[in-house]
Amino acid sequence: MRTLKRLSSMLIGAIACLTLVPALALAKPSNCETCHAKISPKMVQDFNRGKMSKSLSCEACHGTAHTSEKDVAKAQLPTIATCKQCHPDQANQYMDGKHVLGQVALDAMPRSPHQPKAFMAGQKGCGGCHTLGLVDAKGRETEARKYYKYGMDCQNCHTRHAFSKAEANEPEACQTCHMGFDHPQWEMWSGSKHGTAYLTNRAINPGAKNRAPKCQTCHMPNGNHRVMSAWGFLAVRLPEADAEWMGYRATILKGMGVLDPAGKPTGRLDVVKAGKVARLTKEEFDKERGKYVAICQQCHSPNFVKENFKNADQMGKEADKLFSEAISIVGDLYHQGIIKQKAGQPYAYPDLLTFYDVDTKIEQTLYEMFMDHRMKTFQGAFHMNPDYTTWYGYAKMKKDLTEIREMAEDMKKKASKK
Repeated sequence: MRTLKRLSSMLIGAIACLTLVPALALAKPSNCETCHAKISPKMVQDFNRGKMSKSLSCEACHGTAHTSEKDVAKAQLPTIATCKQCHPDQANQYMDGKHVLGQVALDAMPRSPHQPKAFMAGQKGCGGCHTLGLVDAKGRETEARKYYKYGMDCQNCHTRHAFSKAEANEPEACQTCHMGFDHPQWEMWSGSKHGTAYLTNRAINPGAKNRAPKCQTCHMPNGNHRVMSAWGFLAVRLPEADAEWMGYRATILKGMGVLDPAGKPTGRLDVVKAGKVARLTKEEFDKERGKYVAICQQCHSPNFVKENFKNADQMGKEADKLFSEAISIVGDLYHQGIIKQKAGQPYAYPDLLTFYDVDTKIEQTLYEMFMDHRMKTFQGAFHMNPDYTTWYGYAKMKKDLTEIREMAEDMKKKASKK
């Protein structure tokens, strides 16, 4: 009797498995899957849960040269060119956007070559986002870098080996890179009314989750992979019709090394152009801004949209007013020789792109004012999060400026006694 019950139970389980497992999964696995099911089983599971497993084999992306553990180096790594064979529109859009230029930002930082190898090439720091998919753990160029040396690739959002469109279409897909110190877009959006409306509705009523915008709604409308914004990461544009604001901006551009202390363009202007980190004509800025205005007006009235963009822009100006004064104060310390020019530093002037690699506390404060508090002031305004604009941004900038003024006076007094 017990034997019959056991056989009956096994039969019922087998029928259940046959019902739940897709027919394709019952087919004979490829040699790749047979091997990787032993050494990296979750990789095989990921691939088979994705839609591409229904029409593609491992060889489609990795080639046929790698056949055993003895020739692992022959396995091809897929590139944007690989994805483009099936997804030409998305690949072309991506190649025209900002994400593909991720490496340019690192190349522009004068201290990047002096950072620990693991930090950059090992992807444990800035390289984790800016060079992902282009440099391996040993610092060697991947096939993606050979194809297009400045960017990131598709698997950053469509994570391997499932490459899920649904996964990439959720706001959390952006969170890994767009969070934290200098660009907390995730925190700002998720805490805004837009974010809370989207996330709560997704939880309680999945069918109504699109009643509020997520990252992709505004930055990838209709699935367009060309990610770009009017202000860009640094919130700098040229020319500027507001003469007062242009004065602030000229000082900031000196601090970024785009202009020399005399106000003349430097070689970094070419990097700004290559990385598309600023809009350099009114037409270019207005074109990008117009796209966002159209998206916002799908839910909001034209007057509401106009007023919110105007006030967000003005927060950028207010931030630049404080920041330009701080740069000028530190610049004067260089001019007086109180802060010494470092070896390799092109000008006796604060170089904001050296980030935390500076020798004085006042420059550390200036760096935090730039990369942390100024960013949150204007980014919080555009992401509809007044708390970030206020307490993590504008208020902190005022604190920074007060400290910089006091430190500068102390440094001048100490220098006069020598």
